[in-house]
Amino acid sequence: MNDLKAFFEECSRLVDAELERLIPTSPERLYDAVRWSVFAGGKRFRPALLIAVGRAFGADDEQLLKTAAAIEMIHAYSLIHDDLPAMDDDDLRRGRATCHVKFGEATAILAGDTLQSLAFGSIANDESLDHSTRVRLIAELASAATKMVDGQQLDLESEGKTISVEELERIHRNKTGAMIRFAAVSGAIIAGASEDQIDAISTYAAKLGLLFQITDDLLDVTQTTEILGKTAGKDERAEKATYPGIYGIEETRELAGRVHAEAIDAIRSFGPRAEILSAMSESILNRKS
Repeated sequence: MNDLKAFFEECSRLVDAELERLIPTSPERLYDAVRWSVFAGGKRFRPALLIAVGRAFGADDEQLLKTAAAIEMIHAYSLIHDDLPAMDDDDLRRGRATCHVKFGEATAILAGDTLQSLAFGSIANDESLDHSTRVRLIAELASAATKMVDGQQLDLESEGKTISVEELERIHRNKTGAMIRFAAVSGAIIAGASEDQIDAISTYAAKLGLLFQITDDLLDVTQTTEILGKTAGKDERAEKATYPGIYGIEETRELAGRVHAEAIDAIRSFGPRAEILSAMSESILNRKS
């Protein structure tokens, strides 16, 4: 796990430097809000996943970083909007005030809007990639970001209702899983992996996205606000559908173990070059915050 920690730290440095280059500074209040949200900490898991897959198939970092930054900008925009009073109405994110608490709702909405636009521009203007690759990445990102929003709407509609496991999986396959899948698949696309290899990575990432949400649901009911850096127990208070709510805590933990095993099985044929990807799945299974 020390190697994985070093890998995440390296990816954070690389992606943060790229984000600094890509994010403007004026209007000052708007981009102060953007930076407050983008540079709030975190492992940069999604960009790191892209880099891990891209490197596994032989891509250079230069080819990966603008798409990695784009993923983090989309993720940050989604968190800004997710925290708004009209959505989850949360005051705390990564241990400090959410964007709308710090800068007001209007500026927070605009910060999310501009991050989305900047993300697509980052890929469109990436001269290290050929035009056909850029178009494919933009199309894939547009699809993933749309599914993420679809999932958020379905999540809102499910509050206070009893839903099936299939409906819960549909929510999270879109809300959480789509962008995680894009992160992994885009690394393979940039590296020129075969379609069979991309399909295997897609299966792995779909399981990884499901695992991420299962463990997120578990943490919400088993950890404190201080450890999580965000408000604990908010899913239950909002009467959201969750895996522990359907299965209970122990069965949800067993489910997480099975999904982790399925993720590893999807990339087994890649051998040693998939070691970091296996470690990333294990880190999600065992995460504490």
